[in-house]
Amino acid sequence: MKLDGSTIVVTGGAGFLGRPVVARLEADGAHCIVPRSAEYDLTTEAAVTRLFADVDADAVVHLAARVGGIGANRDNPGYFMYSNMVMGAMMMEHARRAGVDKYLQVGTVCSYPKHTPVPFHETSLWDGYPEETNAPYGIAKRALLVQAQAYRQQYGLNAVTLLPVNLYGPHDNFDLESSHVIPALIRKMVDAGTDTDALIELWGDGSPSREFLYVDDCARAIVLALERYDAPDPVNLGTGSEITIRALAGLISQATGFGGDIAWDTSKPNGQPRRCLDTSRARDEFGFVSEVSFEDGLRETVAWYRNSLQTVT
Repeated sequence: MKLDGSTIVVTGGAGFLGRPVVARLEADGAHCIVPRSAEYDLTTEAAVTRLFADVDADAVVHLAARVGGIGANRDNPGYFMYSNMVMGAMMMEHARRAGVDKYLQVGTVCSYPKHTPVPFHETSLWDGYPEETNAPYGIAKRALLVQAQAYRQQYGLNAVTLLPVNLYGPHDNFDLESSHVIPALIRKMVDAGTDTDALIELWGDGSPSREFLYVDDCARAIVLALERYDAPDPVNLGTGSEITIRALAGLISQATGFGGDIAWDTSKPNGQPRRCLDTSRARDEFGFVSEVSFEDGLRETVAWYRNSLQTVT
C-alpha cells in the first residue's frame, strides 16, 4: 500500500500505541483520521456508521481496545470480551461496506493457548484454550482474526492481523488498577524511591516469563505491515526474547534506584507460565526486526514517568 497521500482511519490513534503509529504514518505522507470516543463510541453501530459516512478512508488501522493487567481482566471478563469483539466486528464490517483498500487490526499474545510450546509460532494459535485470567479478551481477538480471514475469502477485503507481545514505553498506562506489569512496577518503585524500609507486594511467585516490545518498535512494525503485508495469516510482533517477572523486577529496581524489598503474594495468580514468540514471519514477510534493546527501553520509560511526575507538580 502506498501511504503518501492516503487517508487512514486510526482507531485508538490518541492512545499509547496509536500516537507513534500516527506520527510515523504522517511522516510518510498519510492523512490520519483519529476518531475520539466522545464523538464516536465504536461499541455502537450508529457511531461506526457515522464515522464511515464522515470519512472517505483508503485504509483502517484498528488499534482501539479495552485492555488491562491480570487483575483488570479477572474483574471485567464480560466487559473486555464484549467491547473488544463488538468494536472490531463493526469496524471491519463497515470498512468493507465502505470499500476500503486495506484493513489492519492488532490482536494480542493473550490469544495463544495457556501451554503453547515456546517460542510461540502462529500455527499454534488454535491448539488450546487461553490462560484463564485473560481468556475472554484473547478469544474476542481470535474471533476477529477469523472474521478477517472470512471477509477476505467472501468479500475480497485485504484484512491483516498482527499479534504483538506485551508493549511498554513512554505514555503507557501507569494506573495501578488497570496497568500492565512494567508500568505498575515502575510506578511502585519510583514512588517508593530509595527508602530501604519500603516493601512492594507483587502478584504470584515471579517465575512466569514474558516478552516485551518497545512501543515505537511496534509502531514501526505496523507501518511496515500496512505497506508490505497482504496475506491472511496472523503475524507475531516481538523481540524473540523472554524474561521472568522476578528478573524483570530486579532490572526495574536497578533502573529506578528502588531501595526496598519485594514480597511475592503467591495467593494471587501468575498468569500464563511463559510467553516468547517466534518472530521469523514478521522478518521474512515485511522486514521487521526489533531495534530497541530492553535495557534502553526501560531507561526511556522510567525517565518519561519521572518527568511526567514533575510536569504534574
